[in-house]
Amino acid sequence: MPRALRHPNFALFVGGQIFALVGYWIQQIALAWLVYRLTGSATLLGVLGFAANLPVLLLAPFAGLWSDRFNRHRMMLATQILEMLQAITLTALAFSGAIEVWHIIALTAFLGMCVAVELPVRHAYLLELVGGKEDLPNAVATTSLVANCGRLIGPVVAGLLISRYSEATCFLINALTYIAVLVTFALIRVKPHQRAASHPPMWRGLGEGIAYAWHMPPIRLLLLLLAAVALTAAPYGTLMPAIVHDVFSGDAQILGFLVGAAGMGAVAGTLLLSMRRNVRGLLRFIVIAALIVGAALVALSLSRWLPASVALMSVIGFGILVVTVSTNMILQTIVDDDKRGRVMSLYTAAFLGVAPVGALLAGMFADRIGATITVGIGGICCVLISAAIARQLPAIRRHIRPIYAKLGINLD
Repeated sequence: MPRALRHPNFALFVGGQIFALVGYWIQQIALAWLVYRLTGSATLLGVLGFAANLPVLLLAPFAGLWSDRFNRHRMMLATQILEMLQAITLTALAFSGAIEVWHIIALTAFLGMCVAVELPVRHAYLLELVGGKEDLPNAVATTSLVANCGRLIGPVVAGLLISRYSEATCFLINALTYIAVLVTFALIRVKPHQRAASHPPMWRGLGEGIAYAWHMPPIRLLLLLLAAVALTAAPYGTLMPAIVHDVFSGDAQILGFLVGAAGMGAVAGTLLLSMRRNVRGLLRFIVIAALIVGAALVALSLSRWLPASVALMSVIGFGILVVTVSTNMILQTIVDDDKRGRVMSLYTAAFLGVAPVGALLAGMFADRIGATITVGIGGICCVLISAAIARQLPAIRRHIRPIYAKLGINLD
């Protein structure tokens, strides 16, 4: 059992999130399939991804500042309630038959605003749930394991539900999962983090967080690599409905199994990371994983055999997971506590905030040159950027070594 689950508050939190994340992925697959079924447009798939994640780029830095200043438990609870209301609205529109593409995009953007606030707060909230830094890396890996179990189960369930019932049923199930989430939040009792009696003005506080991250080479370079993966590699998910339709002439079940395969790879990655005692050796893992992701995307763009594509999706899911979660684990370990929320908001913006730009560009290119070619070009760019960052590893190690030494972690 992951060590972090010994903490009752964290165990309660994970229990609720299991339901929430399965429901989230059921809804995401249903939304993408519904948009493509109604329009047949890869560009609109890109717009959907853009609407979902653009708020993260715009709001996450502010959310990180708020999480350093306000009660994180209450902020988390508020975002869960708003996300439940979004799911209920989507369900009502779908069952009434009145749902249109603009409804989907608007509600997706609203959910994106909720997620933009939730994620930086969630990352900082973990410290309160486990009560200290000792089990914090394990808590990061465990929450990622739960998220990717949802990513493994949700798409498969969504594919089955869509083929037998409708997308509306998927939205209803997602809305119902929030009952478990709210119950667990009612049971959690955490000691709020210590907050300063006074704070600098908002813009100055935000600037301090950005300057802190920029002037620490390990944080700066890790965030740059994360943003590069988000821009070049992550958009493959946006184009999956088009690839399933154009390459395999498949239905929602095929889409569910392919996306579920990526989830299976991600689960394997989180299991690997959750068994680690500390962050030693993760820098090398991150760069190698980014290179593997790029190569697998190129291979996926050339594949016309479904079993091979399923295997490649597992590799892609594994690689992206290792990049994102390992970066999270390192940042959570080395960042100063009073800047934790702001740095983790930059982490959120670097991945989920940059992803909408990649999704929009990928959708536009896919309508002109094809989804598979677009995915292949993204893979090549990912390999080139990752190779450039790999050359900076000695500099990262040089700056991170004294920080690890203070924490009793031997980098060698």
